[in-house]
Order: sequence, then structure tokens, then C-alpha cells
Amino acid sequence: MKLGTHHFNYKIDSRFFDEFEYSLVKNGEVSIDLELNKQETMLILQFTGKGSIYLTCDRCVSEFPSVLNIDERQIVKFTDDENLEDNTEEILVLSKNEHEIDVAPLIYEYINLAVPYFNRCDEPGMTEWCDKEMLDKLEKLSGASAEETEQNNTEADPRWEALKKIK
Repeated sequence: MKLGTHHFNYKIDSRFFDEFEYSLVKNGEVSIDLELNKQETMLILQFTGKGSIYLTCDRCVSEFPSVLNIDERQIVKFTDDENLEDNTEEILVLSKNEHEIDVAPLIYEYINLAVPYFNRCDEPGMTEWCDKEMLDKLEKLSGASAEETEQNNTEADPRWEALKKIK
């Protein structure tokens, strides 16, 4: 490969996620653009991606689409120095004789890192994906409406108020 910038595009779908047994994401449609800037001693990989992935709602347990945006950079250094430590999060290390890099694990990692900590759609109970029957059962079992629960969660804990007075 000649020095300079090269562009690649990958279309990610469920077949990609099937290759990773324990993936948080099982389905989605993501377009990944990779800009590879090759220099003498390193590669700079710039990943940008857009699309949607399907997540399981933490509240009603139904699948819903979640918008995904990826903008990540990975540096790959070439070296024959055996004393250099193995790969780190910031830098991958390849010997000068290696001519290929598998970007699938990087793409997989970036997609999974983009999964939010709490999986809920933008308007719980109001979208076409919501399992309204499940939400009704949860509300009955909790003994309080969803609005009351959210209102109680936003009220200040009196213990914090006491700590604020210490200042």
C-alpha cells in the first residue's frame, strides 16, 4: 500500500453481529467510513459511522431502534522493537513485516461502546416499539403511576440537604 490517504466503507448489519457471540447488539444497520492515513512508521485510522442499532428496552423489554454516531481514531505503529509493550487502548503495535490489520474488532468495539448505559427509547410508553401491555403490568405491580415514580425520584433526599448546610 502506498503512503497517503485511503478510504473504505463498510455496511454493518445483523450478519456482522452474528460473528460476535456475546455482543450487546444483535441487529442494526450502520455505515462505517474508514479513512486510513499511511505514514512511514504508523497508520492513523479515522472511523466515522452513522446508523441505528436495535436495543432491548430496560423498562418494557421490547426492541427499539437507537441512533448511533461514531467518531473514533486509532493509531497503529510499526516496529520491530521486541521490548515495546503490547497493544494499548490508544496504540496498536504491528511488526514491520505485517501487511494487514483486521478492523472488524475495532468496529465491533466502537459500536458496543456507543450503547447507552440505560436502554430506553426517547419517549417510554409513547412510541410504536413500546410494549404497552408490559408497561401496564409494571405500573400495576409497582402500585404507583410512572409519573409519580419519576416525580419521587427527582425530589431531593433530605440527607443531601443536611450535608449542604455543613458548608
